[in-house]
Amino acid sequence: MQEKKKVFGLSKARILVIVMLMVFGAAGFSLLSVPAIQAASSGKMLAPGSFTELAKKNSPAVVNIRTERNGGGPSEMLRGFGGNPNNQDERFKEFFEKFFGGRSQKGFKQRSLGSGFIIDEDGHIVTNNHVVEGADKIKVILKDEREFDAVVKGRDPNTDLALIKIKADGKLPHIELGDSDDAEVGEWVLAIGNPFGLEHTVTAGIISAKGRVIGSGPYDNFIQTDASINPGNSGGPLINMAGKVVGINTAIIAGGTGIGFAIPVNMAKKVIDELKSNGEVSRGWLGVGIQDLSKELKEYYGVKDGEGVLITQVFKGDPADKAGIEPKDIVLTINGKKVDSSRSLSRMIADKDVGEKVKIEVLRNGKEKIFTVKLAKRKDMPGSPEALEKESQGEFGITVSDLTPEIASKLNIGKEKGVVVTDVTADSKGGKAGIQRGDIIKEVNHEEVENEDDYMEEIGDIKEGKPVNLLILRPGRGMMVIKLTK
Repeated sequence: MQEKKKVFGLSKARILVIVMLMVFGAAGFSLLSVPAIQAASSGKMLAPGSFTELAKKNSPAVVNIRTERNGGGPSEMLRGFGGNPNNQDERFKEFFEKFFGGRSQKGFKQRSLGSGFIIDEDGHIVTNNHVVEGADKIKVILKDEREFDAVVKGRDPNTDLALIKIKADGKLPHIELGDSDDAEVGEWVLAIGNPFGLEHTVTAGIISAKGRVIGSGPYDNFIQTDASINPGNSGGPLINMAGKVVGINTAIIAGGTGIGFAIPVNMAKKVIDELKSNGEVSRGWLGVGIQDLSKELKEYYGVKDGEGVLITQVFKGDPADKAGIEPKDIVLTINGKKVDSSRSLSRMIADKDVGEKVKIEVLRNGKEKIFTVKLAKRKDMPGSPEALEKESQGEFGITVSDLTPEIASKLNIGKEKGVVVTDVTADSKGGKAGIQRGDIIKEVNHEEVENEDDYMEEIGDIKEGKPVNLLILRPGRGMMVIKLTK
């Protein structure tokens, strides 16, 4: 009898696959779905059976970093992780206090620990700036228990990255840097480090999100992961299933479960290269204060959603000022590439070389203009404002006065035009609308005001019941529009 090639309409090949899946299922294995098979064939496993080989291969290149410094407190060691540690978000306070211990009295030795990973055979090691900043001695311990004294090649507080170096006889194990842009949410990752001093601990999880902003500095763009990252993991690698570094573990939310943050390796590559060659990072500097456009500001200026960043301040003598860019210009593109947020604008400029010329397209009074700007070297931005003295009450429950050079100096806003709000009654129209003491009113219904007389004249010309749009500069926050009805 001729052998039948199909049984119940199924080919022998399909029957064989079904039988195999049933056998594996009976043996206690998870059945593979079609997406899982496809993911495995593409090199991205949805549910890896083991991380053993990945850990064995990469652990030798992950190091324990122990530092020592004379006296001082933990805040001094943390300077650079997002600027002034006294302004840190409370959610990170617990993490850093556990990481570095309590404050030390002068004359005492303060010791701390962290992680890092070797990136080449010459002994260059990437870690966090806050791990080594201010250290008098840095000791690096490898997995094979060899110990080396390390020297700092360079630090970059703005990204919380540092490069240190050790000298060893022979070649050192190292990890290859990957591509964080290719990393996807939901992808498996491995974190290796020294949490709480427990050497070479391996944890696994997934990428939970990308592009996180956590208030640590001007270049926030973190990878969020649920792979356990604890005090002592700082500076260690976040590794993908191909065994390549996609992030540098940096921070956690104190008291949070499964919430850790890593610096994307693509952002770190240029920093590492510059630290290796120059010992510091030189970033392009435009010389402006910027902010995102709120819904009200977009409506006020007639800007479409998803485009444009408002220039709130132009620093005299800096590149933007020399090129002719002015406050209230809205940046649309940099070298033809659309600008959709203040952070993207900051990163785009920072990625440019000092002295490089860029074409900046802005919207000014409804018309598009293009300026060629020669970038300078980045410098620090001015600090936040101080409180003002109380004055008398006026229209809308707010009181304004001329913006004198002394007041402008207190507010760290340079040579701005407008009037300053010196008092607000809480239950007044202005108070309920959100006006605050220290706000600078620059325009009333698109009409500029340079002093108290201008302001009173513009307000006086508005009839009862008519809308009043105030363009306000809030020092330390940026521009905004507050709507009132007279």
